[in-house]
Amino acid sequence: MGVPARSWTLLYQVYRKVIPVVREELGKWRTFAEGIPDPELRSQALMSIDDKAFHCKGGAVYGLLAGKDRAEAIRFIVAYQTICDYLDNLCDRSTSLDADDFRALHESLADALTPGATVRDYYRFRKEKEDGGYLASLVRVCQEAARTFPAYEVVKAANVELASLYGDLQVYKHVELSERVPLLEAWFEKHQGKLPEMSWYEFSACAGSTLGIFCLTSYAAGNSELSRAEADQIKDGYYPWVQGLHIMLDYYIDQEEDEREGDLNFCSYYESESEMLDRLGEFYRQAGKGIEGLPDERFHRFIRKGLIAIYLSDDKVKKDRIFRQKSRQILKKGGAEGLFFYMNNWMYRQGKATRD
Repeated sequence: MGVPARSWTLLYQVYRKVIPVVREELGKWRTFAEGIPDPELRSQALMSIDDKAFHCKGGAVYGLLAGKDRAEAIRFIVAYQTICDYLDNLCDRSTSLDADDFRALHESLADALTPGATVRDYYRFRKEKEDGGYLASLVRVCQEAARTFPAYEVVKAANVELASLYGDLQVYKHVELSERVPLLEAWFEKHQGKLPEMSWYEFSACAGSTLGIFCLTSYAAGNSELSRAEADQIKDGYYPWVQGLHIMLDYYIDQEEDEREGDLNFCSYYESESEMLDRLGEFYRQAGKGIEGLPDERFHRFIRKGLIAIYLSDDKVKKDRIFRQKSRQILKKGGAEGLFFYMNNWMYRQGKATRD
């Protein structure tokens, strides 16, 4: 089957050809994580899989762009996203607030995207070190998969650039509370000249997504003729606006939880709720413009509409009547297909809750 060009064929392939592979891969990593010697590292690795599996399921949809190498692309996506989720847990619930520690941990992301790179001691600045080879194995699986993708060298530089932005964000947003905003603002100023008009917190959101990497890598797996110009077009189509839409929606539904936990939430920096909703609408509009002319354009439009559906069908929204009413303004932007994905996600979550 080719790249889906209809909403129902996309969902059919997701349920039949993507989610089963994701579950299998996550099952392997969970078994590995259960054997991690250090109790803190083991706890964070298991929680990152148990609580954030939907990140892998969502990201693995891009495996459909890889043709006959779909399973290997999904294997890469699951391993890479598992690194991100594991490191996010380690930094969020860290026993330190050491920027050097966070930087060293996130070196694993660039190494994972660089076949042949030497695996380093990513734990060298923290006391918890004994992970039984868990992080190194995740890195090597990404490297091994990428090495087999025929056009990977074409996308590698773009991947590493996006991973560098992601790593910078993770460092700056997890340091001492008083240092976070000044560091993020200074970081934004370094990149501002290459960006469309946006705030420092919107730029931070754009840096925090892995969608561009998954899209580029899946094309590299499935298209041996992929050119550098096409790779640049895909990267520019996803960064900053599609990636920003992805993470702003994530923060949108996490506002109450982040306030309770004292975590940074970029939606909290808007002067008003109406401004926040206006800007989410602008991200959606600009994401649509960025997608224009991409290979398999309809697929990417489904992703854009699906992002709204996935996040607004979350239980955090459904359980809060006022939150639900506000979210309808965003859902309307997805049109009929957005509503279709929304209802499908809602029914999937209900069925899963019943089975659980």
